[in-house]
Amino acid sequence: MSIDKLDLKSPDLVKENFDKLAQLFPNCITESEVETTNGTELSRSIDFDLLKQELSHAVVEGIKERYRLEWPGKREAIVTANLPTTKTLRPVREDSVDFDNTENIYIEGDNLEVLKLLQESYLGKIKMIYIDPPYNTGNDFVYVDDFKKKAKESDLESGLVDEEGKKLSGLKDNPATAGRYHSDWLSMMYPRLKLARNLLTSDGVIFISIDDNEVHNLRKICDEIFGESNFLTSIVWEKRFTRSNNSKTFATLTEHILCFRKSDSLSEIKEPRNEKADSTYSNPDNDPRGVWTSVSYVNPATKEQRPNLSYELINPITGEKVVHPTNAWKYEFSKYQKHQSENRLYWGKDGGNTYPRLKRFLSEMDKGMVPVNFWTRQETGTTDEASKYLQDLMKNKVFDFPKPFSLIQKAVRMGMKDSDIILDFFSGSASSAHAILKQNAEDSGKRKYIQVQLPEETDEKSDAYKAGYKNISEIGKERIRRAAKKIKEETNADIDYGFRVYRLDSSNMQDVYYRPQDYQQSQLDAFADNVKPDRTPDDLLAQIMLDWGLSLSLKIRTRDIIGKKVYMVAENSLYACFDQGIDEDFAKEIAKDEPLRVVFRDSGFKNDTAKVNVRQLLKQLSPETEMKVI
Repeated sequence: MSIDKLDLKSPDLVKENFDKLAQLFPNCITESEVETTNGTELSRSIDFDLLKQELSHAVVEGIKERYRLEWPGKREAIVTANLPTTKTLRPVREDSVDFDNTENIYIEGDNLEVLKLLQESYLGKIKMIYIDPPYNTGNDFVYVDDFKKKAKESDLESGLVDEEGKKLSGLKDNPATAGRYHSDWLSMMYPRLKLARNLLTSDGVIFISIDDNEVHNLRKICDEIFGESNFLTSIVWEKRFTRSNNSKTFATLTEHILCFRKSDSLSEIKEPRNEKADSTYSNPDNDPRGVWTSVSYVNPATKEQRPNLSYELINPITGEKVVHPTNAWKYEFSKYQKHQSENRLYWGKDGGNTYPRLKRFLSEMDKGMVPVNFWTRQETGTTDEASKYLQDLMKNKVFDFPKPFSLIQKAVRMGMKDSDIILDFFSGSASSAHAILKQNAEDSGKRKYIQVQLPEETDEKSDAYKAGYKNISEIGKERIRRAAKKIKEETNADIDYGFRVYRLDSSNMQDVYYRPQDYQQSQLDAFADNVKPDRTPDDLLAQIMLDWGLSLSLKIRTRDIIGKKVYMVAENSLYACFDQGIDEDFAKEIAKDEPLRVVFRDSGFKNDTAKVNVRQLLKQLSPETEMKVI
């Protein structure tokens, strides 16, 4: 009897899309020759010419010009996003803070691979994404993404070491003189944004910091990935207020933050009220409903343009009839009568205003304010202030041009609610994690963060390296620790100050697990236990959680069951036991708890008979339990 095995790799998006198209258009499925590592093979494929015809009411005769952004390498970028990965995340308890209780996540590794690994566990669960990617100024690095790499080469890079054990950065220079200057940057951004969109909730939102250099291209690829109708705004952030005399043309005082929503499920976005906004409210007529502000009752449109909104008003204080000489009113006559009866029209002290103004009460503004797309330095901070703050916090200048946490905090206040998750997959110095801690401390929120950062090595001549930070991930983790300590000392807020650290690595499984066709039957006994010898139960559990679509932040506890160590994830959501000698007695004990899922090592059963009996016992005693092996 065969037992289901966890495949321990990210979803194959190409296969999923293929299967969906095959269901909708079975007549478009054909066979064709494709190049593989084993030579030319016959494989199922899609007749795209026929598919185009199925999607058109007119006869499709050939390629036509269309409006879209193209660059050398775009197709490879799409393929890169769709390729599955067999890599995994390994927990690093020694770098974590309160690992067993925290719900915050910090991940070290190439963000493209990490985004693929998060596709099942966090599909549709991320409320807000904030990223501050490389701006492609000519001095920046771009990530190395080569979709043609063989599995072995890819595994080597996932561990950030080459065949000789030397460190790899995963990055390369992208000078402005390069022939593929814009193309390389677009090819780096496209697959990451494509995968990131999948993780957003239906009402999720993404904020992307960028400067003038690539904002036009970023807007185009976001229009394609998120849809033009889901563009919300391009925020202008006042990043500094002193002009640079080094510039030969214009001094740049602002940057852009592009904002897109996942779908029209997010129908409105509001900013919380503040003291400055509330200071405009008063109560000059002692209205029992409290303080209010007012808006004009006069319509910008003329009487000729809106004749249905042109009528005679009565000033209730003076009794005078009021007609605007040129313009219409903003509301229909029945609405005006309602406003008048509810005392919502203010005619000034003693009725001295020529025209009324409509009252808007502060008590009715519970949803907040309509946000504006100009964010001033006074409310968000500047890059200079952020650099000085981080230097004071870290006692050294360890990071260039960090974003102010107050800038991201402003986005958090309008994009996230109490228990939402934010994802930052270019986390740098971890300003977004700092912003979450600060906001949670201010309003007792339970927002959670996921930080992803490539452990890019620091320059040996830099202050960061001299201070002991060998890569950027070390800076980010220490910044969170220090920010948490400072916020706790200042506020004593009862919030989650911890974070779990995970590190991207190659699969926990031996290569034979994925490519048995490369071995003869006589060799397979050597691989009876397909787990790599250096991997721990913690490593195996993390990969199982990802494969089964469970959040990495779920509570994990251990329990001894008849002498065997059992990992329990989110109470009975998942039981995992990696010990040897699994037999019928153990299965009976496990079944009493009726876990939803159970995982064992394939080599962990007492014998082949026990493997079959354990499966049958679980089916009989706990029919809702799903059992798999690795």
